[in-house]
Amino acid sequence: MEFLGTTQTASYCGPKKACGICALPPAVPAPVIQECYQPYYLPGYRYLNSWRPSLFYKISNGQTCGDEGATCRSALRPPTILPAVRSALFCRYSPRDWDQSNQLQVRGAEASRLWAGRLTGDSVRLMQDKDQLTRQMQEGTCRNLGQRLSDIGFWKSELSYELERLLNESHSMDAVKRRLECVAEELTCPLQMALECLYQREKRIGIDLVHDNVEKNLIREVDLLKCCQEQMRKLAQRIDLQMRDNRDAQHALERDLEDKNSAEFIDEKCLNLRNTSDCISFFHGVEKIDGTISVPETWAKFSNDNIRHSQNMRANCIRLREEAQNLFEVLSDQMWKQFTNTNLAFNARIAEVTDVKNKLQTQLAKTLQEIFQTENTIMLLERSIMAKECPLKVAQTRLECRTRRPNVELCRDIPQFKLVNEVFTIDDTLQTLKLRLRETRDTLHLLVMTKCRLEHELAIKANTLCIDKEKCMSMRKTFPSTPCMGICP
Repeated sequence: MEFLGTTQTASYCGPKKACGICALPPAVPAPVIQECYQPYYLPGYRYLNSWRPSLFYKISNGQTCGDEGATCRSALRPPTILPAVRSALFCRYSPRDWDQSNQLQVRGAEASRLWAGRLTGDSVRLMQDKDQLTRQMQEGTCRNLGQRLSDIGFWKSELSYELERLLNESHSMDAVKRRLECVAEELTCPLQMALECLYQREKRIGIDLVHDNVEKNLIREVDLLKCCQEQMRKLAQRIDLQMRDNRDAQHALERDLEDKNSAEFIDEKCLNLRNTSDCISFFHGVEKIDGTISVPETWAKFSNDNIRHSQNMRANCIRLREEAQNLFEVLSDQMWKQFTNTNLAFNARIAEVTDVKNKLQTQLAKTLQEIFQTENTIMLLERSIMAKECPLKVAQTRLECRTRRPNVELCRDIPQFKLVNEVFTIDDTLQTLKLRLRETRDTLHLLVMTKCRLEHELAIKANTLCIDKEKCMSMRKTFPSTPCMGICP
């Protein structure tokens, strides 16, 4: 440190007679010591108490040696003080100033470091946010393209399915046209078969003993034993015109399907593009070009209209085939129709029962898995409760030990507050875990009961499937076998 200003020297504040070499009187009072430190204000310090040396020069006042021997006075000065000692005594800054300056520098450095750290963190977060935004937008575009491909795939499947059905209807219409001049053979009455099916279905148990569509169709098939016959001779021209309309609808479906294939190829190419792809480039201003001619609503409506047109054509074909069928003998027609409806009802019922059975099996498997997971959860909860006991003991032991601190050291400081908070938190955690353990055990009991019910329902569904699929449908596989079978739906 560089010292500025001048140092001050002490002076004796009282006169003293010079007594030469004479001895002092024996009864001399003790010298009076007083401080004569002259304050010197530092620049920037307005008060004396802001710094004050702890060492002072001391001045003594002595008695005069005598009136008769003192003819002159001389002020006595202390010995010369070395510069190092004088610097130590009259330093410009005190230790308190030194400490405050160091603390100020430390706080300033820490504030600068914290500010730089926050700025760096904000910059990193900004870059991460922008990177995440760009990545999210690109992922969103990929999702949109994927959704678009999914929509195209959906409409492609619908168009393909409708085209296939239309072709099937066209083939069926061609078969009807070829069979129009065939004479329908009478069909024998399936009374015994229907009654046998009704008898077998009475063996269903539980909730499956229901008056469903299959039973209604079987009863109707028994009632429709008598049938009438008609001939059909004048539908060839109408069927030919209908087949032309079918070809028009088929052409519209094929053209729409071809466009969907092209769009799917382009969108798949766009979806497969990545930031590292070789074929990507800048196309400035391409986002300002709008060459679209449809919106998603009109795009979907176009395919939907084609499908609806095809469905109308198929509906017309079905009506024509129904009219052709109605020209056969009424009995054969009615029995065949009822036979088909009954079989369809059987298939639908079998599919429904199978679906319910599969769902029950799925639920049973999930229930078993959930039972296993619940048991594991109970075990983990018990372990967790046991694991929380040791931290609770530690916290309570620490609190108990800290209660033995002496006198003013028994302070509610931050560790005391944290320990109390820790004990309450761990205790609340234990109560929550124990409550959750009880709830989990109740859930396990409920799951076990659910498993028993599911197993019982699966047994009922298996019995119903055995009756409908193996006993009833096995009797209806080869009935009937006549030339008119090809024109029936």
